[in-house]
Formats: sequence, structure tokens, C-alpha cells
Amino acid sequence: MSDLITAELVDLDLSAETKEAAARALAERMVAQGRVTDLEGFLADVAAREAQMPTGLDGGIGIPHCRSEHVTEPTLAFGRSATGIDFGAADGPADLVFLIAAPAGADDAHLTILSSLARQLMNTAFTDALRSAGDAAAAAALVRGEDAGGSEEDTGGSEDTVA
Repeated sequence: MSDLITAELVDLDLSAETKEAAARALAERMVAQGRVTDLEGFLADVAAREAQMPTGLDGGIGIPHCRSEHVTEPTLAFGRSATGIDFGAADGPADLVFLIAAPAGADDAHLTILSSLARQLMNTAFTDALRSAGDAAAAAALVRGEDAGGSEEDTGGSEDTVA
């Protein structure tokens, strides 16, 4: 997931109280990085996808996602909430929120990002590390599958190619 997420796409103090506000806060980071061209259009696409089925997973995780004509390149933003945000998971609110954005028609990229992230999220050491990450660069490196030293020696396959 090398180019999908950077420190600028990470908010370790996500203060949103709703899933819509969380998506907006993370999407604004995508706009600032030139990865989303129309904030409101993109958020409408996120909301349409969320209306189909909640994107909350057990374990305190929310993964709103969509394909959108307003996305310039596959992108992943991450936010950490101290209070939790309701994404519809049976076990309660999410403190780890991942917003996945893929260009319209990029079904392969969208599924690759989603499946790669899902594999990582099954590892409690990974989610624990995200919950304790001290800065945005460290959190982004974790999601990219890099160890604390910044090398990409993860053997879990998290560096799926999404060119």
C-alpha cells in the first residue's frame, strides 16, 4: 500500500462524532492532497455506499469506502477517534476509521485495497499498534506494512500492487 497512504492522510485526533463527519474530515485530507477533485460529490458517493450496508466491523473498526468519478488515484486515509464513531458494527463504535477511495471503474484497485486492509485488520498486533501510534508518519508506515525502521519486510502480502 505504498502510495495509497501518507502522513498527510492520517488524523490521529479525529474529533468527528458521526460517520458522516468522520468521512468529511478524512475526505478533506484527500482533497488537500489532490486525490479527490470534488468533496461534496465524493461524500455523496461515500454516503450512497454506506446506505447499502453499514461499514463497521467488530473490533472498533469503520471502513467507509466507494468508487467515485471524483477520485484521481486509489487512496486510503486513516483516522483515530478517542470517543468512537458509530459505523453500525454489532459490538459498538469504531475508534479506527479507514476511508478508502478508488476511481470510478477501478474495481480491481478498490477490491485490492479492501482485501489487503481486511487481512491486516485481523491481526491484533496491527490494530494495537495503530491505537498506540505516536504520530501520523508512524501510523501511515504501519498501514503501508513497514516496520518501525521503515523497511518493507512485511511478509503478509500487504504491499499488493495497486498501480
